[in-house]
Amino acid sequence: MDRWGLALLSAAVGASAFLPHDARPVPYVLAELGMMPLAGHVLSAVIAVVSATAVLMLRRRRWPVITVGVMAWTLLSAWAPLGVGSYVAARTVRRQRNLVGYLVGAAAVALLPTATGVAIGVPGLTREDLLPSLGGAVLFVWLPAALGLWSRARREVMDGIEERAAQREREQTARAEQARAQERARIARDMHDVVAHRVSLMVLHAGALEVNAKDEETAAAAELIRTTGREALTQLREVIGVLKSASDGDGPSLGPQSTLVDLDRLLDQSRAAGVSVERHDEGTPQRLPTLLEHAAYRVVQEALTNVHKHAGAAHADVVVRYLAADLEVVVSNTAPSAPAESLPGSGTGLVGLRERVELLDGEFEAQPRHGGGFTVSARFPLSLPALEERA
Repeated sequence: MDRWGLALLSAAVGASAFLPHDARPVPYVLAELGMMPLAGHVLSAVIAVVSATAVLMLRRRRWPVITVGVMAWTLLSAWAPLGVGSYVAARTVRRQRNLVGYLVGAAAVALLPTATGVAIGVPGLTREDLLPSLGGAVLFVWLPAALGLWSRARREVMDGIEERAAQREREQTARAEQARAQERARIARDMHDVVAHRVSLMVLHAGALEVNAKDEETAAAAELIRTTGREALTQLREVIGVLKSASDGDGPSLGPQSTLVDLDRLLDQSRAAGVSVERHDEGTPQRLPTLLEHAAYRVVQEALTNVHKHAGAAHADVVVRYLAADLEVVVSNTAPSAPAESLPGSGTGLVGLRERVELLDGEFEAQPRHGGGFTVSARFPLSLPALEERA
């Protein structure tokens, strides 16, 4: 339908509000119901404007028929606006006093026409007609209000659940970041043990070479090596001190770190705690860099700690594979025979392990097993430049 056709239809519908009904114009019919003729004309004008506007809504691109139908239903039913308003008010008004005032006013509006008609003696209206109006007030005012209150309460509950979930996610992210920072600090301390030992040996050898040098050029070079090495040791200790302060002293102090040589003692401790553990070595055991062996030891240690926490007296297998280019450690445990009481933990141990393994260019996996249980595995490459020198 083009614009002119729609305009003509709108004008015709608007004019129909003034057409005679039962041989009399609509305003006079309304006047017979107790309304003044002027009020009848005003009401007819309002009906005409609203009806014409409803027709214009047919040009809407989305759901035009539904839109016009809803407007027509609202126009023909005086109860519909009260119901919609009560629902919206109950769902959005925050102050209880304002909401109660609106609902009381809406109920009064619902009862006022009938009560006024009975009071002024409109033909056909009796006191018995007040009961249906009261029922309409309950149905179209209080019932939508109750539905709106329920909808608002449900929305608040859902918002609270979403907020708590977001808060837990933020806390978990913060704990994970803290675990990564602490693991970096521990790795730095481990590097201090390895690097400081090597640099100290270098300084000692340079000092001996300086004393026993047969010419001044060799002595000067040895002195430069010794001085540079001492400066490197000093700077390294300063960096480790900063990292130790940043992590609030958490983690092991500077000193010898456990390696795969100490793995049997760790397994004995787990057996003493009630976990059945078996060790399997594949390949030819070899001496590996201390930093790498300590990382592998930490993987086994944390995996067994999780077995103690979550699986109780389950069975665990520890596999150490010495491959040509990699070192692989795998810790897998079965499901407990009976439900085990889970011990409290920070939930960030595996996060720290992943950080440690990835800093050594390794691969880390932790996942449930089919049929129950859990598997933790790590693979370390042996070709890192930092690990070329054997411990």
